[in-house]
Amino acid sequence: GVWRQTKALLFKNCLIKCRTKKSSVQEVLFPLFFLFWLILMSMMHPHRKYNEVANTNLGTLDTSMLVNFVIGYTPPTRMAREIMKKVAFDHFEDDIITEEYLSEEELQEASAFKPSNFVGVVFTGSTSYQLRFPDSIAMASIYTESR
Repeated sequence: GVWRQTKALLFKNCLIKCRTKKSSVQEVLFPLFFLFWLILMSMMHPHRKYNEVANTNLGTLDTSMLVNFVIGYTPPTRMAREIMKKVAFDHFEDDIITEEYLSEEELQEASAFKPSNFVGVVFTGSTSYQLRFPDSIAMASIYTESR
């Protein structure tokens, strides 16, 4: 019955493994090789553990640098207006002036004629943005040292 068929199948598989020693060794050694390679790679790039930062009082924000600070933004969508209103009025009251522009070209022209305290915000999505400074662009870094 079943036991005799199972025993014959096991015997057949043992014979095949004995006759094809090269492929049998490869079946065992390749996973061990890749495991060793993964361990070696993880040892070459160790994870960094950062210590906790103690709570410190940073004091009040010096808003004298933000007097007459101009933030221009584009495109003038509902979400962009809400975000800029929250930035300007909820956090800095009357120190920051916000201006909306219809296009990125208008924003660049305005930054050429405004003083050095002008920063442009270009909303690329509903909440994603790029900051535009006069003659340069600052973008977030997409590189991380360790995951």
